[in-house]
Formats: sequence, structure tokens, C-alpha cells
Amino acid sequence: MMKIATAAYPLDWFDSWGQYEDKLSGWVAQAAGQGADLLVFPEYGAMELATLAGREVAGDLERSLFAVSERMEDANALHARLAQAHGVHILGASGPVAAEGPRPVNRAHFFAPSGEMGHQDKQIMTRFEREDWNVASGGPLKLFETALGKIGVLICYDSEFPLFGRVLREADLILVPSCTEALSGFSRVRIGAMARALENQCVTVMSSLVGPADWNEAVEIDTGRGGIFGPPDTGFPATGVIAEGVMDEPGWTYAEVDLDAIAHVRADGVVLNRSHWDEQTPRVESVTIQRLGRK
Repeated sequence: MMKIATAAYPLDWFDSWGQYEDKLSGWVAQAAGQGADLLVFPEYGAMELATLAGREVAGDLERSLFAVSERMEDANALHARLAQAHGVHILGASGPVAAEGPRPVNRAHFFAPSGEMGHQDKQIMTRFEREDWNVASGGPLKLFETALGKIGVLICYDSEFPLFGRVLREADLILVPSCTEALSGFSRVRIGAMARALENQCVTVMSSLVGPADWNEAVEIDTGRGGIFGPPDTGFPATGVIAEGVMDEPGWTYAEVDLDAIAHVRADGVVLNRSHWDEQTPRVESVTIQRLGRK
């Protein structure tokens, strides 16, 4: 049995690195103090690091990308220390990282209590990311093998694409850090997270940015809440909702998850979506057109 904490996380303005360190340390200590084994922060939560470069830089779409990227190494070191100190796994808030290509990618770093670190890049950019912000697609999807089980990450929009979920079919948990401006965007990601839990008969964990951050156009309004979902089947709630927070209210949402329950529903659920997936293939190779009432 593991305990998961997923964040509804507000962006803050910082005048010093110590303020950021205090904030993150407080959030991690609170969740760890409640017995959480896995902490999940949201997409673009790292944008608050841009405030350390001053208002002019933080408010500029282009310059803020690189301001955050320049701070990520320090932020990663802090996350690693906190993961070790509290004995927890942490999916850090994603942010722009100037990696190998000509444009920054949207990257979330994953920290183990051992001090080891991995990362997952966003695969498909939203219209704002590609048309206005010019954030690039990153490296391939990964499956992290951890003491908590096999874990995948689908960053926000990526959760809305079922083939990504299928590639991660061995994952016990799929983490879905998100940043959504409107309720409609939040709903799309929530539906995607719940669909991936249904298809893979696994648990998905959604985290959200919440509240205003009027200093940067990319994150100025954020809507969401934490959510933990499973297949609506044997051993899980009939709604598929294991736990959800209060809309737009900052804080942690907690739930206990049993890997044995995931294994059981995959082996002997009322339905076996994950096992029956391949039966789709021969039935979708061609579509028969039948005309009714048309000349």
C-alpha cells in the first residue's frame, strides 16, 4: 500500500531564492508528514522561478523560458535533497528546459529517495505552446521502475492521446501534471486521465496549477484541482474517482493505492480492457461504408 499526494499548486512571486526554497520545503514536509510516499506537482509550476529574474524578464514570454531553464539545476538539487531527507518520490513541477535542440522543451523531473533523478518531456504541444510560445516537443516517453511500482508520466495534453497511454501499458501509475486556464481545459485533461486509467486498468494521478499569476501570459489564470483515478471496476470506486480536491483550492489531495488491487483488476476485472486492446486492430483496418437514405 502506498500513499499518494497530488498538488493543486499556486504560483508565487519570489524576491529571493530562499523564499522559493522555503515554499517547496514546506509543501514537501507537509505531504511527507501525512505519510505520503509519492508527491506530484503540476505542469509549468516551475514558471515561478522566472520571478527571480525580475518583473521585466518574468513577464516576457521568450525571456521567461530561459530564466526558468537557468534555475532548473538548482531547483533539481533542492528536490533531490528533499526527496532524500523525507524518503519520498517526487515528480517536480515541469518547466522549460533549454536542452539539446534549438528551442526549450517542457520537462518534468522525477526524484527517488536514493537521490537518483530522471525526467520526462512533453510529447505534443498545445496550440499556445507551438504558435505563441514556441516550446518544442522533447525526448521519448519513459517507464520508470521504482520501489513504488512502474510509473509513467503524461504531461497535460499528452494524456488526451490514447496511444501514449498504450505505450505505458505496463505502468501501475500514470502521473498527469497539468496547467489549464479554463474549466474546459481542465475537463479535457481530467477526462484523458480517467480514460487512460480505464484502458490500462491502472491508477492515474492528476495535479493542477491553480490561481492567478498575472505577471506572465502563459500562466496568468490557472484552473484545476488534484485528482486520483482508477478503473471503475473490481477493487476501485464505481465512479473511477479515488480522490479529488476542491476546485481551485490550493493544497494536497491524498489517497492510498494498493498495487495488488491493480494486478487483480487486470487479471480478473469485470471487463479486461487492457488485455482485449489488441482485438481492436483487425477491426479498424478498414471501415465499411453503408449509405442509408442518401442518393
